[in-house]
Amino acid sequence: MAELEFVAKVAERAGVPADTARSLTEATLRTLAERISGGEAADLADHVAHELRPLLARARPEEPQAFGYDEFLRRVAERAGTAPDLAERGARAVLQTLHRVVGHNEFEHALAQLPREIGALAQPVPRTP
Repeated sequence: MAELEFVAKVAERAGVPADTARSLTEATLRTLAERISGGEAADLADHVAHELRPLLARARPEEPQAFGYDEFLRRVAERAGTAPDLAERGARAVLQTLHRVVGHNEFEHALAQLPREIGALAQPVPRTP
């Protein structure tokens, strides 16, 4: 999936303009790369558009940083310059789009390194009738 298509899917899922979706995509992928191992981030990067790969790359393959759901969203909000509720909606849209792009097995390997609350962002929100 090309970068523009990825961002367009994020914009659609999050209900935001394309420029906001781009900021949320960059912020979420950078934060995700900090939270999972360098090897796992590199595996995810192999599946995304060339332009998005640097967002998942880490200069050194150090151990992942240990932080939870609130810190994950705080970092996304700060990097994207958005409110926390928009950061949550955006991170959800980015992770759901990433799941579609990389495939279930590869995505599940990455999610196994995350706290359950962060992983839950990748799950579709049930729609109420």
